[in-house]
This record gives sequence, C-alpha cells and structure tokens, in this order.
Amino acid sequence: MILTYAQKSGDRASSDARLNLICAAHMALSDVAQVMLVGHANSSDEYCVALQGNKCRKMHTSKRDAFKPINTTPIAKIWPNGKIEIIHAQYHKRNKNKIEVDPLFDDKVALVQFYPGQDPDIINYYFKKRYKAVVIEMSGLGHVISEGKNNWIPIIKHAINEGMLIFASPQTIYGRLDPFVYSPGRKLQEIGVIFLQDMLPETALVKAGWVLGHKQWRGTVATKLKMLENVAGEFNNQLPVQE
Repeated sequence: MILTYAQKSGDRASSDARLNLICAAHMALSDVAQVMLVGHANSSDEYCVALQGNKCRKMHTSKRDAFKPINTTPIAKIWPNGKIEIIHAQYHKRNKNKIEVDPLFDDKVALVQFYPGQDPDIINYYFKKRYKAVVIEMSGLGHVISEGKNNWIPIIKHAINEGMLIFASPQTIYGRLDPFVYSPGRKLQEIGVIFLQDMLPETALVKAGWVLGHKQWRGTVATKLKMLENVAGEFNNQLPVQE
C-alpha cells in the first residue's frame, strides 16, 4: 500500500503532486511490498523517498519534503524515470501470498501528551469513560510528575490495578525510552506501565486498538507481549538507548 501527498494543490504550476504521484506509482510496481509513504526527498523536484508507514512523521507544515523517517532510514529513493535505489535492505519483498484482511479494532484507546504541571485526573476521565488503554507521550526518557500536588503515580497505579493498560511512548520524536535511568521511570515501571521504546505515539495508539480488538490478545500479560512484539517494524531494535 502506497500513500502519497501534495503540499500544493494540482492546479498550481509549482505543485509537488505530479512527481509524488509518479514516484508512488513506480514504487507500487517494485518488489517492495509493505505500507509506505512516498514523497519529495528535498525541496527540489529531483527524486522522492519511500518511507516506512509506521516510522515517519510530517515534520513541516508546508515544505515539499515535509515527511521524514523517524529513528530509521528511508526504504528507497525513486526517480521519475523509474529508477529505484534501495537504501534499507530489511524490507518486505513481494511474494505470492494472499492478503488477509484483519479489520478488528477497539477504539477505546486514548493518546495523552504529558506536560509539566498537568493534572493527572485526565487518566481518571478515561477510566470513567471505560477506556481500555491510554498511551502517554512522556517527557525525557519516560517521565511524568512523580511527587507533589500533581503526582501521577497514585492515579496511574489505581487505573492499572483496575484493569486499564497504560503505555509509555516518547514525545521527543527521536531516540527511545529508558525507565531505568531516573527514579520517575523506575517508579512507573514498578507499578505496571509498559514502555514502548522508540515506537511513535500515533503508531502506539493504532497498535493498541488493533491488539485490543482481538480476544486472544486481551489481558495484561497477553496484551503486553503483543504490544512489545515487533509486528511490522514499529520498533527499531538497532537504535541505541541513548544517542
């Protein structure tokens, strides 16, 4: 599956739509068979890059090369004449297997971005609304306030003890989480928060909904194991903990 985009509409002479669409079509005919986003590699109209769908993000509001790979490299470079240069050797190659649709999804999953001084009662809000999981974009290596007036630890612990799953994802874009470096991270892990390493927050949100949509993966242990399984390259195991 190839996704593409245009930063300027097709009725403008300077539109980037034509090159992106041509490159996307060339990539769709290649032997790379996975979800990708194809678009400009730089601000000129030279060539495009194919990015892994669950490891890229829009990093600029208007530039042609707005989308960038996060904690990985592009899969390939594509030129409008059809030339393709593979950059990332670990890609899914086309085969004769039939695609099986797996549409199960549970939308009772929320994404919360933590900020200093934030009231942790937002977790209670989702708990009362019967949400099954919350992905928290944590600061630093995986931290929230762990003492004082707005201490998140007691509320998160209560939610987990009552069956809610709490996942930690990075809000720093690059790098990965490490709960063992500072005490707030260690406290969170001790009460059952599941740290998702370098998984992008939006990827974590979708994956959690997909996992919880399957009865065989429900339950704290089963869900944790599936969330930490590298299903579609959402983890980069080659990425150092601290760069």
